[in-house]
Amino acid sequence: MKITYLHNKFFKIMLDCKKLIKNLPILIAISGGKDSLCLIKLIEDFNNIYNCFHYLEFIYVDHQWRSDSKQNIKHLINYINKTKSQTYIYQINTIDISESVMRQIRYQIILTHAIRNKKQIIFTAHNQTDQIETFLLNLLRGTGPEGLNSLPLIRRTTNCIQIIRPLIKFHKEDILWFCYKLHLPIWSDKTNYFYTNYRNRIRNELLPYLKQYFSSTIEKNITHFLSLSATENEYIKQNAMKLYITSRHRYYIAINLKIIKDQHLTLQRRVINIFFYYNFNKYLNQQTSYQLIKYLNLGNIKKRTVILEKLVINIDKNWIYIT
Repeated sequence: MKITYLHNKFFKIMLDCKKLIKNLPILIAISGGKDSLCLIKLIEDFNNIYNCFHYLEFIYVDHQWRSDSKQNIKHLINYINKTKSQTYIYQINTIDISESVMRQIRYQIILTHAIRNKKQIIFTAHNQTDQIETFLLNLLRGTGPEGLNSLPLIRRTTNCIQIIRPLIKFHKEDILWFCYKLHLPIWSDKTNYFYTNYRNRIRNELLPYLKQYFSSTIEKNITHFLSLSATENEYIKQNAMKLYITSRHRYYIAINLKIIKDQHLTLQRRVINIFFYYNFNKYLNQQTSYQLIKYLNLGNIKKRTVILEKLVINIDKNWIYIT
């Protein structure tokens, strides 16, 4: 086995996560690209040394956008077969939909499979370049602080499933070098050069332009910014959760307006969003949440009813509840 500097970097990340993953069945979400081949190889080598994974499964979702998708699947299965692991293939039949919707469908398929098969850990092959591209894409869409760090190393879903991205600190050029170094059979994806896809434009046009004309270290600077903002965002999230627990009713689906009213606008908005998500599985968009906070901060009216997004929101005796 050839041990490269990427092996050492990967091993350190995995050993830091060892308490989370030890003796648990792992589901690995893959595509046919170089990132997935790199992840498969690194996991295989890590397990040969540390024997940490007792049961691995792979899942591949075929978008059927490419004319060579079936050949790509065969190529991928041939490569995975040497690991002696089970592979699941899903196909999305509706192909005339947007990239963002396709990604949501893919995510739901993977998550549903994990829940059905009692998998607590999902590995994905997202890398540092994916993180930067996602940051720029979400920034252009007008996201808030939560959306800027949408690809952290570890993320827990509402179903208590841990999504781990062990390549998130790996640059795409390092991954490509790794694949060439170990002669991994990369399958070229021509859709990466279709400029109708916004992510491809960011990767092939915007980032090179920013790097050449604004800062040669633009990617490093963005990564540093994401690290800082993730720490601060986590602090705000923890305080919002504490405030929600303090303000919620002991028996009913309600929160205490008096407790949250004197808090900063950021905490108010987050507590409101937590309340609706945990009780109704509903995300309020930024405009709706600020509109609701505006109603809540109106004078000392004893009783008030507001209808937002088909929800009847009642305010009575310092309590907010839904009917």
